Order: sequence, then structure tokens, then C-alpha cells
Amino acid sequence: MSEDAPQLYLISPPEFDLSVFPDQLAAVLDAEQVACVRLALASHDEDRISRAADALREVTHARDVALVIDTHFVLAERLGLDGVHLVDGARSVRKARKALGTDAIVGAFCGASRHEGMNAGEAGADYIAFGPVGATALAGAELADDEIFAWWSQMIELPVVAEGALTGEAIERLAPMTDFFGIGTEIWDAKDPKAALAALLAPIR
Repeated sequence: MSEDAPQLYLISPPEFDLSVFPDQLAAVLDAEQVACVRLALASHDEDRISRAADALREVTHARDVALVIDTHFVLAERLGLDGVHLVDGARSVRKARKALGTDAIVGAFCGASRHEGMNAGEAGADYIAFGPVGATALAGAELADDEIFAWWSQMIELPVVAEGALTGEAIERLAPMTDFFGIGTEIWDAKDPKAALAALLAPIR
């Protein structure tokens, strides 16, 4: 991709097999330039999360790729991760920043709320994520339309991530307005994630 194209930010599946997924992730990281990986397990089992974090950290850090954890900022430092991705907008940003220090990555998912994004930025977030950008099975999920990305990219310096139900068409449309594409189930549900990612990015290559 060109130098000014958005960077890739990969999001793990909510559930995965530890004997399979780390190798799939490694194959994708070896094929594409990725800025960050998010461990986004649905589980709240600390042992399961810890084992998953250990396996993914081995893959990502060997390739100089940052690894952040979804929500559980209290585990980030203990597990040797690079930071946290918060899903409650601006609410936990200050607390996470205080716990993790200035060097850690603290990102905030703000749905489709420009106001929440600005609050999270003021509270110390390193990036803001908006989404979903396409139709999903999640009931009541408000779509983050193109306008929020266009406005943010013009008015706010803080990096922005577009994520959720990304398609090749959405990627082509949003490429001039976003800093990162957060890509997860769009590729992990495919038989060959590496090929699925290449196909998804084809419109901006």
C-alpha cells in the first residue's frame, strides 16, 4: 500500500483455538505490514486470557508489532502487553492512563459519537475508533457514517480507526478519511485469512 494509505490494525476473533490462531496470525503478519493487534477475547476467564496473551505476544513482538488487550487494562502490564483498547468511550480512559503510564497505548471505541470521541481524546486516549461502518448482526448498533470520519480527519489530529463490518467498498471509500482499518472477523471467518485480507485491501492497492 502507498505510504499515505491507512495502517492495518488486526482484531482477534472473540473465541479462537490456541493451537491454530497464533499460526494464522503469524502468516498474516508476515504477509502484510500491520501496526497493531488487539486481543479481543469474549472470555472473562483470567487464565484463558493470560494463555492467549502469551501466545499472541510471542508472535507479535517477534515482528515488532504492538499488542493491546480489549478492556482489561489491569492485565495489560502484568501480561507484558503494549496497552489497552477500551470499549466504553471516554469513561475509563483516565483510569487506564493512570494505571498504565504515559508510554502505554490507550485507545477508545466511541461507536458513532463524535462528542464521546472528543471527550476520550481530551482524557488522554492515543486513538479513537468509530464503528461499525456497515450492517452487523448486533442489535441497535448505530452505524458510524462517512461524515464522522471526514469531519474527524479534517478537524482533529488524534488518529482514528474505522472498524466493524468493513468491505472492500467501504475500505476504498474511507481510505482518505481514516488512519487505521480495524479488521477482525472480516478475515478470520475465512478459510484463508491471508488471502481474505489481500482481497479486502485490493481496492486501495
